[in-house]
Amino acid sequence: MEVINREAKYNYFILEEIECGIVLTGTEIKAIKTGKVNLKDSYAVIRRNEVYLLNTHISEYKEGNIFNHDPRRSRKLLLHKKEILKLNDKINQEGLTLVPLKLYFKKNKVKILLGLCKGKKTYDKRETIRNRDLERETRKLNKYKY
Repeated sequence: MEVINREAKYNYFILEEIECGIVLTGTEIKAIKTGKVNLKDSYAVIRRNEVYLLNTHISEYKEGNIFNHDPRRSRKLLLHKKEILKLNDKINQEGLTLVPLKLYFKKNKVKILLGLCKGKKTYDKRETIRNRDLERETRKLNKYKY
């Protein structure tokens, strides 16, 4: 099970990727296993030397009854202190953003791939679309070539 944030590559230049763990409840794990996750508008912030993931929507687990979770609650991310301090310096000095790129399972643990990103301007986004269309056309031509 893997959830990818497709809008991140369109809206941001990804400078660095960091894998980290996430603190979840039992019903959140079960909802993730069924694929009910949306990373579209989510981002990470650093508060008091801890990293939190905000605005990620993990739908309620339908068999969860009274033990269900709030779908948009903030979730703590697990990183080493040195990594957090390094990220904090880069964010404050260069004006970068932490954006989740992918959520996946690794040895029965949920991991998040965070990207240290710089926002794209409108002309950069147009160039991305143009390059994607050119690549699609070349693949199409190569397909019919053989």
